[in-house]
Amino acid sequence: MKKFLITIIATMLMTSAWADQPKNWQLGFQDSASQSMTEIVSFHNNILLPVIIAISVFVLFLMIYVCIRFRASNNPNPSKTTHNVAVEVLWTLIPCLILIVMAVPSFKILYKQDTIPKADLTIKAVGYQWYWGYEYPDENIIFESYMIKDEDLKENQPRLLTVDNEVIVPVNKVVKVLITANDVLHAWALPSFGVKRDAVPGRINETWFKAEKVGTYYGQCSELCGIEHAFMPITVKVVTDEEYAIWLTEAKMKFAKEPITENEYKKIASK
Repeated sequence: MKKFLITIIATMLMTSAWADQPKNWQLGFQDSASQSMTEIVSFHNNILLPVIIAISVFVLFLMIYVCIRFRASNNPNPSKTTHNVAVEVLWTLIPCLILIVMAVPSFKILYKQDTIPKADLTIKAVGYQWYWGYEYPDENIIFESYMIKDEDLKENQPRLLTVDNEVIVPVNKVVKVLITANDVLHAWALPSFGVKRDAVPGRINETWFKAEKVGTYYGQCSELCGIEHAFMPITVKVVTDEEYAIWLTEAKMKFAKEPITENEYKKIASK
């Protein structure tokens, strides 16, 4: 019991890392790292939860009231009433009003997520059985991202979430993500960014995010895609503009999609 309590307290104190990855005993969403996820969490906490709790309490009250008020010992001659116009109008009208209250902010969030602003960076994510491939179309960069096995993990690297080649993006920049698949259905999902899109063979879906905090963020394929579905994680590392420029210079040589000439190599290396 003592060990159990210590684990819970330690987990609660590690709030600074909640934006990066899920934690044991964590309740609710991961901390948001983008405006879109902040709006999703706010909608859930301020609208959905109060509505769910209110309905649950109201239904529980009705069940208790009916069990006590209309029990057999208190009603030897049960009522023969079959219709009540007022009650039927209310139980139709009130749910409709609740749905309208929920729909308005929900549609706003969905519209904002589907309206992609002018992108500072474009990335293409391709789902394979069972790993992800990434391409930076404007930078002649392409690479594959495989999960690191348990025996190869280093200290503080989360199991089933760490990859060999991370997606690197600059902070506070609009990143447009083109998502497709090579074989079967996959889904590219990053909880901290509020992003989740299906990867469909022969079709390109689009989404976007704007990371507001530097850090490493983890996701996973969220569509059942075969025997190793659980082993194709997504890792996005958000860095400063200066760090991104350094990585970009190295990646253009390491992950060049097309062969680069000696002059191009010298030009890249000189930056």
